[in-house]
Amino acid sequence: MASFVSKTFLKLFLVFSLVQISLAARKLNELVQDQSQLLRYHNGPLLSGKISINLIWYGKFNPSQRAIIADFITSLSSASSPKAQPSVATWWKTTEKYYHLTSRKQSALSLYLGKQILDESYSLGKSLTNKHLVELASKGDQKNAVNVVLTSSDVTVESFCLSRCGTHGSAAGANSGHVKGKNYRFAYIWVGNSETQCPGQCAWPFHQPIYGPQSPPLVAPNNDVGIDGMVINLASLLAGTATNPFGNGYFQGPADAPLEAASACPGVYGKGAYPGYAGNLLVDSATGASYNAHGGNGRKFLLPALYDPSTSSCSTLV
Repeated sequence: MASFVSKTFLKLFLVFSLVQISLAARKLNELVQDQSQLLRYHNGPLLSGKISINLIWYGKFNPSQRAIIADFITSLSSASSPKAQPSVATWWKTTEKYYHLTSRKQSALSLYLGKQILDESYSLGKSLTNKHLVELASKGDQKNAVNVVLTSSDVTVESFCLSRCGTHGSAAGANSGHVKGKNYRFAYIWVGNSETQCPGQCAWPFHQPIYGPQSPPLVAPNNDVGIDGMVINLASLLAGTATNPFGNGYFQGPADAPLEAASACPGVYGKGAYPGYAGNLLVDSATGASYNAHGGNGRKFLLPALYDPSTSSCSTLV
């Protein structure tokens, strides 16, 4: 299982006290100068064709919070991209470059918002294990889909805040039979709302960091520190899922602790980023909120830098 925080996110910056900041410049130099550091393809399958993103809401989320996440998902598609630039769809196009590097014949990846499943009764309780996450993810469609489990701020999850903000992985499909002689596996993601548990870790830069260089928190673009933090983590994990869905795609380092497309560039959101500073971002003149991408329905989002294999650098929108 690949992990945005426990295996990759924290491996890079737990040394810098569990804050989502990075040695951006030094890390970038290492990636460029040391060819062994580049994300390598491990010959596994990538997601391709039309893939639905199914959202499993676990716990209490109000309609406006669900709309923010849903609007982010729909904004990934160029067809839903707003005229305003830079856009979420432009950010997502960096992941397509990985597909052009493989010799595998596969159709282009196209994401769309699928089903939304509400579990407001905490059917598995308010303290979840990794097995619970897979059980919840299994409620979504298991073919041509990525199932995203989103846990509310009052739900504790194994290792949440202690070592991770979210994770992605794959699990055996329950009712999908066999594909080419192998058990079919589906990709899933989990992201937790850290608003009340650890916003200094998982919602930075919208909250004061717990440790490390201190700087004033930025204003969240959708006026919800927890949900805007979830968007950052979900975006990172979607990029990791697209480029390394089953643990044998593009990554660097050991398979159980990989660096992936987004986790190779932690804490970088705009040009000029350095530890404690997210970079030069756009600022909404009306609200003072910081962002770097326009989305559908007039939304604005802050999205992480992605490692661009064509330039061997961390690519930012602004």
